Amino acid sequence: MKTKKQNYSHLSPKQPIGIFDSGVGGLTVAKEIKRLLPNEDLIYFGDTKHLPYGEKSKEAIIEYSTKISNFLLEQNCKAIVIACNTATANALKEVMLSVAGKVPVIDVINPVAEKVAYELHNNVGVIATKATVNSGLYKKSIRKHNKFIKVDELATPLLVPAIEEGFKNHPITHSIIYNYLSNTKLKNIETLILGCTHYPLLIDEIKQYYGNRVRVIDSPNIVANHLTIILDKYHLLNDNNPKPNYKFYLSDITKNFEKISKKFFGKTINLELKVL
Repeated sequence: MKTKKQNYSHLSPKQPIGIFDSGVGGLTVAKEIKRLLPNEDLIYFGDTKHLPYGEKSKEAIIEYSTKISNFLLEQNCKAIVIACNTATANALKEVMLSVAGKVPVIDVINPVAEKVAYELHNNVGVIATKATVNSGLYKKSIRKHNKFIKVDELATPLLVPAIEEGFKNHPITHSIIYNYLSNTKLKNIETLILGCTHYPLLIDEIKQYYGNRVRVIDSPNIVANHLTIILDKYHLLNDNNPKPNYKFYLSDITKNFEKISKKFFGKTINLELKVL
């Protein structure tokens, strides 16, 4: 069966890029997109009212993700980045159906899985939320491209709440990281994928645990590069916008989100409450 060729001729490079996550984690992806694509307008939706997604049912995650995607379409976005591993693992198909080919949809699992599969990785570990691990999508995606790679996935559910509560460089996170990474499932890994966009906020602490023994994958950079390739392919890159606009919508405004978003995007940004 032939796949339908995508046609995005109705879209303009001047339209913003839409990004969503359950909370602050997707800001790691948004920050990298801002760095690689400094002329792009961005609209970010953080579903802080419903976090963490990793503890929610598949049905709930699908409902949240499709509603947010439709909202980003209403905001005239030219692409949607699902900056959430749990939403990708549980609702990617439904988001694609909901968007109905109107704009490109970029997820945070498949670009990472493909890159890892084609590089020299033998034993790969994945830490992620329960919902992402239960989906098995990382293992399926990596082994689809390279069936010889050994993939071990470990649910690490305490990390997202700790990050959302602002416990960065804190004895609490140090203890959680040590307990998770010393799990026997991750004993022989050579590479670690941070299978949640929140986790790069702790990347220094995770690298400190491993020293130089394990390569930690920088997922936000891979996703931002993939987005760049997609936008370039369809002639949707905005290369003439010296004062880009960044909009942030939250279903519940939290101090930690405000702190991290202003750190990444500047102190003059506004957070707008939007309950879908």
